[in-house]
Amino acid sequence: MTELPPSHELADDHPDVENDAVIGTALRGSLILFAVVGVPVLAFVVYLNMSKQTQQSIETEVTLPEVREINDVTIPSLVMTEVGDESGIDFTHQSGRYGDRLLPETMGSGVAALDFNNDGHQDLLLVNSCYWPWDDRHDEPSPCQLLAGDGDFHFSDVSEQTGLDVTLYGMGVAVGDYDNDGDCDVFLSAVGTNRMFRNDGGVFSDVTAESGVGGADDAWSTSCGFFDYDNDGLLDLFVCNYVSWSKENDLSQDFTLDGETRAYGPPRAFAGTFSYLYKNRGDGSFEDVSASAGIQIRNDNTDVPLGKAMGLAPVDVNRDGWIDILVANDTVRNFLFENNKDGTFSEIGRLSGIAFDRSTGNARGAMGIDTAAFRDDGTLAIGIGNFANEASALYMTRPDRSQFIDAAMYTGFGPPTRKGLTFGLFFIDVDLDGRLDVLGANGHLEEEIAKTQATQRYEQSPQLFWNAGREAKTELVLVEESNVGKDFYKPIVGRGAAFADFDGDGDQDVVISTSHSRPAVFRNDQQTQHHFLRINLQGSECNRDAIGAIAELPLGDRTLTRTVMPTRSYLSQCEKTLTFGLGSTSQVDSITVTWPGGSSEQFEVDAIDQTITLTQGNGIAPASD
Repeated sequence: MTELPPSHELADDHPDVENDAVIGTALRGSLILFAVVGVPVLAFVVYLNMSKQTQQSIETEVTLPEVREINDVTIPSLVMTEVGDESGIDFTHQSGRYGDRLLPETMGSGVAALDFNNDGHQDLLLVNSCYWPWDDRHDEPSPCQLLAGDGDFHFSDVSEQTGLDVTLYGMGVAVGDYDNDGDCDVFLSAVGTNRMFRNDGGVFSDVTAESGVGGADDAWSTSCGFFDYDNDGLLDLFVCNYVSWSKENDLSQDFTLDGETRAYGPPRAFAGTFSYLYKNRGDGSFEDVSASAGIQIRNDNTDVPLGKAMGLAPVDVNRDGWIDILVANDTVRNFLFENNKDGTFSEIGRLSGIAFDRSTGNARGAMGIDTAAFRDDGTLAIGIGNFANEASALYMTRPDRSQFIDAAMYTGFGPPTRKGLTFGLFFIDVDLDGRLDVLGANGHLEEEIAKTQATQRYEQSPQLFWNAGREAKTELVLVEESNVGKDFYKPIVGRGAAFADFDGDGDQDVVISTSHSRPAVFRNDQQTQHHFLRINLQGSECNRDAIGAIAELPLGDRTLTRTVMPTRSYLSQCEKTLTFGLGSTSQVDSITVTWPGGSSEQFEVDAIDQTITLTQGNGIAPASD
């Protein structure tokens, strides 16, 4: 090996050393000249850009997904027929938009399926927004609307006589018997003060002040829901808050799609907020325990409020008898609050795997959310509707329920959802075969999005994914117009979504609220002739609504599991009656109910194709294994 000379000798003897020195001297002179002349120019350019504050408002160009292999199975006729004026529904959502393009105008409002008068028929509550108070061109009210159903898909407007003809910039709705008196009460979230209405025999009284759940006057609340987080038999209340918003803050920023005209702003342009958790005191009032319960999450780096909450799903993730809380956040990570059984929660979204898009590591624009025991083995699934060019999520638990994986792509659910902007989303057994399907309500924010993105439209068709079963080539198959009907494929600006059996035929019908338009109301006209069993659960020791109760029905070699939880989708509430699709099975022997708090009972079933009521304490202890 040749011996190398010392390093200083290499440097001194190198023929380019002298030239390097000359070049270095010239370079230093150039840098000094740039500092004297260029830096002030650069600073002036930066100042001009900072003062303009122009921001791109909407997502990047949509890239179409790869087409999945479709099953060689036959999808049944799953026709959804839109009911028209003959239903008696005459409602138009008022967004208040007037030209300034303020962010709340894009978000729509929710819908609730409920039985407010205990007549056994499902009713409808349509939440409305209103004109802005500073818009002096309009002063007429735009009230919410309560519609009494007759059990045959006909509705009557009873808003005025029941006291729910209220005008506010409404967003979401929660339904629950918080005082355990046998009728359902109503909470409305809003831009501004939220409202609580107590139901006394079918007439509602505004009890916002005495209940203590109005929230801050400048808050923007979205999805909300009643559930008993501390298992004391009283329904508590969770209220999602979106971003820290004001008219002045919105207008101070120059949002644009095309670089010229003003557009609606993205959530990233606004600060995050804390949501509310209210504990039911049992005397008609609630205590704000948000801070002490541990649901106020801050940014790890800046210590400012992190949440931008849009969707809410209370669910017992680990089946320990205590309700946990899932929150879908818009452009920041999703939250999973694990119930510590002592009045507090631990946020474990990142540990569980539901916080981010698992493929990119990024937070997505999450809107609506729902959960269900999706497969026969009890696998818990979490469905989340996301922004355009972001596939909707379908997180599924591993066997020990400690970790989730996003199964959206390999089940076939994810790719078709990338083109849509999904708000409302829920699991529903459309054809009563015992397998849960998935429905998404879609619609963009920008009316003129097609001018800058050829693949996007403001009005978008809803999507229904039929569950072909785990053994099929594609587990979730997008149902084409030929199977679901042209009514369902009509483009709308979908927002909130709910389901209920409005005509008493055993299958669940669908209502989708729209932004600044009439709701889309669909009668489920599937023709499979499948059997069903519908169950109302009534608590005696737990909350009277039995919210959080889990019913399990053996069906051959599989077990169907359903949970009483009206809070689903986006800004909305579904019926609390449980529907079990039985397929061709003509006999069911028993059903086991696990009540909130963990106690279980077994009930005999003597007939199917009917709705039955099971009351806590009237069953028998299930046989031990």
